[in-house]
Amino acid sequence: MIRLVSWNVNGLRACINKGFYDYFREVDADIFCLQETKLQEGQIELACGEEYRQYWNYALKKGYSGTAVLTKMKPLSVRYGMDGEEDSEGRIITLEYDDFYLVNVYTPNARRDLSRLAYRLEWEEKFRSYLVKLDGDKPVVVCGDLNVAHREIDLKNAKSNAGNSGFTPEEREKMTLLLEAGFVDTFRHLYPDRTDAYTWWSFMPRVRERNIGWRIDYFLISSRLVPRLIDARIDAAVMGSDHCPIILELEDADEPSTKAESAAP
Repeated sequence: MIRLVSWNVNGLRACINKGFYDYFREVDADIFCLQETKLQEGQIELACGEEYRQYWNYALKKGYSGTAVLTKMKPLSVRYGMDGEEDSEGRIITLEYDDFYLVNVYTPNARRDLSRLAYRLEWEEKFRSYLVKLDGDKPVVVCGDLNVAHREIDLKNAKSNAGNSGFTPEEREKMTLLLEAGFVDTFRHLYPDRTDAYTWWSFMPRVRERNIGWRIDYFLISSRLVPRLIDARIDAAVMGSDHCPIILELEDADEPSTKAESAAP
């Protein structure tokens, strides 16, 4: 079995002071992906153990964005950003393995006033093309903060948030197009009707306590990886960030699973 974890830590140094290492050691992931690290090279020496290789994509702007992958599994290759596209905000890391690509992503936010929505939509088009190209070579696992609640079930207050950043019709349509391009939202595949399942909560008082959240962090997989899907779950009780970690478990390539079909309630 392969266990993958994704977590938007909203500042890794702050998260370390809020129990990051305890969770990291407990979950014992084969691949652990981070978003919004908010680091520059040399600002941290992450003590994750010699068994983990570390790959970092830093934003040029200090204290902003950034992604990282910590992996026990040695990749065949590593690339940063999308092919031919500048990634000055450190948003994408792709690791190639024998039987799949792993893409760790922190999707741009459209901003509260939607001033970056046009950029976001253009970026989404390029990102989908990039994933489809990878998928033409071998299956793809995509993880990270995709900054969109796809369906009304994916946030607490859908009606009052309609048209807001992260829940605009345009952003939701881009997610639909990505899924239609051959990718599967693993959590919704297994748990299509599960409500109150969120990965991000505002810092406003008692919002997380009352579970007024959004599901904007995802594991997507190429459709042909579904037979290997064991579970996709949300570690909502884990603190340390305004996001919580999410977990994906896959059978090894030589041991296809039938568990995914029977996991849904």
